[in-house]
Amino acid sequence: MATFHYSFQKVVDLKTSQKTQAEWLLSDALSALSVQEMSLRELVLAKEEWEEKLQRSAQQVMPLSEVRIIGEYLEHLQTCIDKKRLEVLQAERVVEHSRSRLADKVKDEKVWLKAKDHAWDRFRHALQLKEQNELDEMATVRFMMPTP
Repeated sequence: MATFHYSFQKVVDLKTSQKTQAEWLLSDALSALSVQEMSLRELVLAKEEWEEKLQRSAQQVMPLSEVRIIGEYLEHLQTCIDKKRLEVLQAERVVEHSRSRLADKVKDEKVWLKAKDHAWDRFRHALQLKEQNELDEMATVRFMMPTP
């Protein structure tokens, strides 16, 4: 019996490998986004804590220099938060780009796998035709043979 050999198997393997690599890149991008979002949350929480500290200092007697230091630190935290938001947006863009790239790789792989399936179906059909022809030939030979 003949064995099926797909002439473009290396292309199929390459497309599968590219899809796997795109999945890894998406995973890395999602991980980086998660880290950026967590860092942003920590900065926002720190700012909220310092705002509460500033609020408490307004209710207590505290030197003006300390109030000013807290205010300057809050401004610094706000600057850090603004920068971190930009980094989160950039990380989100990277994730979207990675998702898009993965979707393209998945489509490519499906196209090549479908082509391989069609080649397999053609091979199987040709094999069935060959077997049927051989059976028909055997039946014809038996029919033509004289019976004793």
